[in-house]
Amino acid sequence: MVKREEVLLFIDAYRKEYDFAEIVPVSARNGDNTDELVKVILKYLPYGPMFYDEDTVTDQPQRQIAAEIIREKALHALDEEIPHGIAVAIDRMKKRPGRSNIIDIDATIICERNSHKGIIIGKQGSMLKKIGSNARFELERMLDSKVNLKLWVKVKKDWRDSDFMIKNFGYDKKEI
Repeated sequence: MVKREEVLLFIDAYRKEYDFAEIVPVSARNGDNTDELVKVILKYLPYGPMFYDEDTVTDQPQRQIAAEIIREKALHALDEEIPHGIAVAIDRMKKRPGRSNIIDIDATIICERNSHKGIIIGKQGSMLKKIGSNARFELERMLDSKVNLKLWVKVKKDWRDSDFMIKNFGYDKKEI
């Protein structure tokens, strides 16, 4: 938000307030100087052991990531129509046998109330179709494969109050 010609004045003002090791001006909007920021950050980070291979992006299994993608697309499509009290369980995730490049995924969206179920399904299944289409697109990109996604909606009253169900859906009680 600061004009380019005023950046040095602001840097000088902050330098007087605290003894920073380095100050790196960046523009998140334009991406200016972000490479330099990464270099400076890496310079000050302590070296430590590698806990995962370099190409490992996450420690979560693909099933969990798939469930979270579907949940994200559901929450985005539903906007503020229902509270965040939904979970997604992957019932089946299997590559088709043979030479096909298709993964079949069966998933259940769990909600807490019957009224929520109707909202998630939508008129003549329109909302569920929208959620499925959006999730399928991202799942295909992630899995680098065609995806046959089947979605169901089930009501499990007050599932968030059950430690067993929370753990079963892959969540941590402290994070909810």
